Amino acid sequence: MLTIADHYETISRIGKALADPTRAKILVMLMKEPSCPSQIAQEIGTGRTNVSNHLACLRGCGIVVASPKGRKTMYSIADQHLSKAIRQLLEVSIVLNDDGCVFDEVLNDEAKVVA
Repeated sequence: MLTIADHYETISRIGKALADPTRAKILVMLMKEPSCPSQIAQEIGTGRTNVSNHLACLRGCGIVVASPKGRKTMYSIADQHLSKAIRQLLEVSIVLNDDGCVFDEVLNDEAKVVA
């Protein structure tokens, strides 16, 4: 049974993964399809070593998994629930205006103040 501390740890791991722009790009790419480090590096425009380091972090957080495929290692999102959650986060656009008010842009292009 999961404890509240387990829930905090899970949220913390996901936050760590999403906090870095390169890791966020990798996650968005892996949501489309599994990929290997060289393909990821080419797609996001960074070095393979850099991608490998970020993938190691994502694996350590339990967010991606690695599977051997021939001579390559393919990476994918560890759980379909996580993919769904990331998709839902991408549907939410948060904009900060000059006054410091935060707006939540809803799908019908209307905006409402949320804070």
